[in-house]
Amino acid sequence: MISKPQKNNSTKCLECGKKLPGRIGQKYCNPNCKAAFHYRNSKLKEPSIYTKIVNQLKLNRRILKQHYLSGKLKLDKEILISEGYDFFYFTQTGKDKNGKPFFVLFEFYLHELKEAGKYKLTIWHN
Repeated sequence: MISKPQKNNSTKCLECGKKLPGRIGQKYCNPNCKAAFHYRNSKLKEPSIYTKIVNQLKLNRRILKQHYLSGKLKLDKEILISEGYDFFYFTQTGKDKNGKPFFVLFEFYLHELKEAGKYKLTIWHN
């Protein structure tokens, strides 16, 4: 059974507590209080799975970009993990000419090296 939304029979703003002038059922004294109430409540909610995935992809990209800009192109898996990189999140995967797997994260490529736990970082250019 679908329940109807509860009417605000109180005469106080849900955000600031000021007395509400005007119509019956009014919940907020002004648009700013309404926005502040909804913003505060949205921050209390658990982020969606989509948001978590996008945030991890952004973090992974930021970590690879920092290494690329610093000139460090041979990366250690343990260092990447300690910086917050998660190998479960990437945008694409493939195999090179030799059949070795590589991971793509936007414009960055991580090629697995023969050395255990080592990766070569390259970038895609137009």
